[in-house]
Amino acid sequence: MPGPQQIPQPADAKPGDPPPWSDVPPEDRRGIRLDHVRAALDRVGQLETIPAPFGRIAAAVLIPMFEEDGEARIVLTRRASHLRTHRHEVSFPGGRIEADETPVSAALREAGEEIGLDPGPVEILGQLRPLATISSSSSITPFVAVLPSRQQLHPNPDEVERVFDVSIAELLADGVFSSELWSRDGGITFFPVYFFDLPEDIVWGATARILHELLGLVLTERTRR
Repeated sequence: MPGPQQIPQPADAKPGDPPPWSDVPPEDRRGIRLDHVRAALDRVGQLETIPAPFGRIAAAVLIPMFEEDGEARIVLTRRASHLRTHRHEVSFPGGRIEADETPVSAALREAGEEIGLDPGPVEILGQLRPLATISSSSSITPFVAVLPSRQQLHPNPDEVERVFDVSIAELLADGVFSSELWSRDGGITFFPVYFFDLPEDIVWGATARILHELLGLVLTERTRR
C-alpha cells in the first residue's frame, strides 16, 4: 500500500523507458554486497563537488548503507506531514549546506539531526553527481556512506515521520521500477521521472534519480565480476 504522499502526475504523462537492468538475469540482481558498492564508487572516483547553480539552494544528502544477510541495504526516510514542501515524500537524510561547512559535513549533520545517525563509525565511500531539483530550487550533492552494521535510528518528529531501509536487491526486483515522461512546458519538452514502488511507499523525484544512478553504477560493477 503506497504511503500518504501526493504525486502531482500531469494529465499528459507518457510511459517512459524500461529499467536499465531489465535484461540483467534476476540472479545477478541479488546478493549485491557492500564490496560491490565500494568497488563501484572506487571505479567512478571522487567527483569534484559542483557548486549550486546560480539562484539555487545548495544542499547535500547522505545515502547510509549497511549489509545484512549478504545484501546491501539503503536507509530512507519519509518526511513529516507538517513540512512546507515535499510532505510525506521518501527521501535521504540531508538538507541545506550552511556557510561554514562542507557538503559532506552538512550531510552528516543533517543525518544526525533527522534520524539520530551516529557519525563516528560512518565511512564516506564517495559522492554521486550533484543534481538540481525541478520543484524546490535546490542543488543536491549525494554522498554514499557505509555503516558497520544496522544502527538503532530515532527519527526526529519535527522532520521525519518514518525511517526504514530497503535492500538493493529489492529495488532491482521485477515490477519495482518504472518511469514516465512529464511535460515541463505544456507538452513541448518532456523529462523522465523515475519511480520505485515499494510495499509501503513510492520513491520518486530527486531521491529516485539518485537511486537510479547508484543502482546503475553498482549493477555494472556486479555484472563485471
